[in-house]
Amino acid sequence: MASPISFLSDFGYADEFVGVVHGVIARIAPTVRIIDLTHGIGRGDVHGGAMALTRAIQFMPDGVILAVVDPGVGTSRKAVAVRTRVGYFVGPDNGLLAPAVAMVGGADLAVSIEAEEFRLPSPGATFHGRDVFAPAAAVLASGEALLEDLGPLVHPEALTPLLIPLSERAGAASIKATALWVDSFGNVQLNVSPEDLGGLGLVVGDDVSVAREMMDYRIVWGKTYGDVEEGEPIVHVDSHGQIALAVRSGRADETLEISVGDGVVIGRPGGGNRIEITDA
Repeated sequence: MASPISFLSDFGYADEFVGVVHGVIARIAPTVRIIDLTHGIGRGDVHGGAMALTRAIQFMPDGVILAVVDPGVGTSRKAVAVRTRVGYFVGPDNGLLAPAVAMVGGADLAVSIEAEEFRLPSPGATFHGRDVFAPAAAVLASGEALLEDLGPLVHPEALTPLLIPLSERAGAASIKATALWVDSFGNVQLNVSPEDLGGLGLVVGDDVSVAREMMDYRIVWGKTYGDVEEGEPIVHVDSHGQIALAVRSGRADETLEISVGDGVVIGRPGGGNRIEITDA
């Protein structure tokens, strides 16, 4: 039985790119089901694509993960396919796959996709999503090829990592954090867990200090957006279990002036949060 392909890219829908990748897969493996995870990743935003894939991977069926956010297409970066306990990951070796692969326990086998019989001939070298990754994903999902058939082995530990910043304690009352992700609603996910805030003595219902540059906000830690009034910010645990900042019926990134990679100090109000922070 064919395995499903979960497909993520930065292609958008204004052009034919997503449909063409679907078409290539359908011609090679017509029984394979494709799940479009998202094609709204920012153009060339490898970090954003990696974060989306990492957040989603636990909810995807076992099979093939096809991820294409590839600003280095046509350069010396490898096109890779790797085997994990949940199936295969196919995409550019630019850090896009690394966090999600680590999330599922790592890879035990990896190859550089170089076998000509599993690549579409093309006069150009700028659409590897169509010419390289789609055929590889299709034959792996359908069982028409083994991973080793696609090209020479590479050591899984040699794959390009993506460094995700870790939060760190800043005394007894504060944590130096980084904004990892801003979703389309403007919610800001931090690299902080509920347990991290609990370690500062904070519980749901408490006010939390969120400091960014010269601003220091006092924001309630709530359970749902309905815990605050329209237009008010809230600290909450998001659907992926991380601490996030939101504004009811608004955008936290705009209200609090926080972007991906920005440093934030979060902690107990009056706990000495005026700490120098450096953006990632």
